[in-house]
Amino acid sequence: MQPADLDLIILTLNEELNLEYCLRSVEGLPKNIFVVDSGSTDRTAEIAKRYGAVVVTHEFRTQAEQFNWALDNLPLKSEWILRLDADEVLLPELREEIAASLLGFPAEVTGLYLKRRMMFLGRWIRHGGYYPTWILRLFRRGKARSEQAELNEHIVLLEGTSERLKNDFVDHDHEGLASWTNKHEGYASRHARFLTGLKNGHDNTFIQPQLFGPQAHRKRWLVQNVYGPAPLFGRAFLYFAYRYFFRLGFLDGMPGLIFHYLHGCWYMFYTDAKVYEQRTKQNI
Repeated sequence: MQPADLDLIILTLNEELNLEYCLRSVEGLPKNIFVVDSGSTDRTAEIAKRYGAVVVTHEFRTQAEQFNWALDNLPLKSEWILRLDADEVLLPELREEIAASLLGFPAEVTGLYLKRRMMFLGRWIRHGGYYPTWILRLFRRGKARSEQAELNEHIVLLEGTSERLKNDFVDHDHEGLASWTNKHEGYASRHARFLTGLKNGHDNTFIQPQLFGPQAHRKRWLVQNVYGPAPLFGRAFLYFAYRYFFRLGFLDGMPGLIFHYLHGCWYMFYTDAKVYEQRTKQNI
């Protein structure tokens, strides 16, 4: 397999349990690997350098700002840029597809959507509306940026058109359940601010809500027009029921029950508690 003309960007903070899996999955593919670290105190930088990565430290504010900083300040030289999280890996089939297909796209194709597969407690979460999730992760240099969102930010094309690749990459966090819940406890405050902003008519993201548009645009429309206006707290239980029963999440077994409940109910309920807390403080 010939290496593609490709630069890889990974954002990290204390990812020693995940990073090696990620870097091993792209061996032989990227032209350059850049790890933008925000102050790890574990072996993250050591692992990255062992795989030939350039490690740069930069203070973290949001994922979007960190990634856009990387686009503006790293010595990127390749035609294509690949964005991965440290807990994500390319399946061999996707790695081979990338290597074989990049040079074949016409100039007007500036972005490629990849299909994400979620692993949770050793189980592939295939139901509940969670697979396939299409995410723009490969794009020509200078043709895309991250929208300025605090959470669930999307890379968006500045010009050109996009295509889809056939094979999957995998989101597989090896840090365990405690780490997952701690991260989502932190995400809840940002999610609450996003939902409050939507309710107040403030949305500075690039993704335009479209019911019949691409997946990310459709999800944004549903959040803005269905989930957002629904009553606090009750909407978390309704969303879980929708995912677990109507979208067949129960077919994902016991890991699926845990995932769909924690992600679709507990996390959303905790986010609503944060929204309620914000409203209470404003009335004091």
